Amino acid sequence: MLIARHLTILDLARENGTVLVDDLAKRFQVSPQTIRKDLNQLCDEGVLARVHGGAILNFGGQNVGYGARQSLAGMEKESIGRRAAEQIPNGASLIINIGTTTEAVAQALKTHHQLMVITNNLNVAATLRVCPEIEVVVAGGVVRTSDGGIVGEAAVDFIKQFKVDYAIIGASALDREGALLDYDYREVKVAQAIIENARHVILVADQSKFERTAPVRIGSLAQVDTLIMDTRPEWLKDSWLERFDLTLIEACL
Repeated sequence: MLIARHLTILDLARENGTVLVDDLAKRFQVSPQTIRKDLNQLCDEGVLARVHGGAILNFGGQNVGYGARQSLAGMEKESIGRRAAEQIPNGASLIINIGTTTEAVAQALKTHHQLMVITNNLNVAATLRVCPEIEVVVAGGVVRTSDGGIVGEAAVDFIKQFKVDYAIIGASALDREGALLDYDYREVKVAQAIIENARHVILVADQSKFERTAPVRIGSLAQVDTLIMDTRPEWLKDSWLERFDLTLIEACL
């Protein structure tokens, strides 16, 4: 049975998308061990899912809202964005897809020169359009009001016109079998087209993506050349990376 503290924790998770052990311990003036017990119980009930340092809402077949995703692991995403931008040379062509982590990459690319950036993310386009050294090309299609993502067959057909040097992609979840997963099958089709039409694929993901699931398969890590994340999960061994011929870059805060 849920106690009053549990209900407040759920309300905070719904509002922010995530809750952290240390913040909750201070809020309720209890020990971190007590909060971990609370979170474990809520996870057992299926309403939360554990992530490093706290928990997120267990959304099943639906993703967390855009505003909450922006606040999730904000510092980690900034660090990942900087490390990803370091991999992109001046004068390159690239595609950046939907996601708050890929948006952090776009922010870090603003000082680059002579880039051609194709995107199906209106937030990425808005970030880079003010940069005189960056040409921004926006895919056509259906605009999702929730996050400014452009999806649908028109976007897929548009992406297929290009062959770029780099793709910067995100995913809602990564499982231990190496599957890249997401929630919206329309977004997945665009992501698949992006992967197929890039010479080098960079996947950006914070550690929470290894601790959740989603119902639609984008593809496999075997299709990714570089994985950039904030912290390596304990189960992510070198042998696992070798299996997929994958380079891991850890983005330290």
